[in-house]
Amino acid sequence: MAMDASRKYAAEFIGTAFLLATVVGSGIMAERLAGGNVAVALLGNTIPTGAILYVLITMLGPISGAHFNPAVTFAFWLRREIGAYESLIYIVLQIAGGLVGVWAAHAMFAEDIFQASAKIRTGGAQWFAEIVATFGLVFAIFATLKANSKSVAAAVGLYITAAYWFTASTSFANPAVTVARAFSNTFAGIRPIDMPWFILMQFIGAAAAFAVCRWLLADREKVGEAG
Repeated sequence: MAMDASRKYAAEFIGTAFLLATVVGSGIMAERLAGGNVAVALLGNTIPTGAILYVLITMLGPISGAHFNPAVTFAFWLRREIGAYESLIYIVLQIAGGLVGVWAAHAMFAEDIFQASAKIRTGGAQWFAEIVATFGLVFAIFATLKANSKSVAAAVGLYITAAYWFTASTSFANPAVTVARAFSNTFAGIRPIDMPWFILMQFIGAAAAFAVCRWLLADREKVGEAG
């Protein structure tokens, strides 16, 4: 039991670290190569993020469930598929892994390791976008688990790839990602002062997706009993 738990926790830490190393590292690389073209830089940031999510979920999903995201862990806790204590450990390790991933990206690109972002990301439109982005992510996970559990990695990778472009916030959709990106003054950054609103909206979006999926994806027999 203890060994199984330690493997889950290691998978969440390592997976979130690689996710953030990809988000921040690809952002740095894309900005350096794009020659000032922000659209090209965003595309260069988007594709690696979607790709790494597919890889990480495929290889670590069988070990920990491959949450890599406190909002996802929160949604699974609401479904009573993970306990409160384990959820808390997951969230702490996701945040820690995210920070390590950011620092690794900085080191690889000869950036200062410890930074604070100055990139402004605020306002009602972006806050609402984070509700939409996180709702869609959790909805995609739960609905795909119901329809075809083997396709979750592809569904999440493709959803985030799309959401980078259809949301005004470029779809952070993840409190651990938000915290980590606040400590990177690079293309992917967010000011620490803007971080709390993003995180609040992400949890709201996750809770809303849980509520909708509880009704929409319920077994027909349960729906009949409830009615």
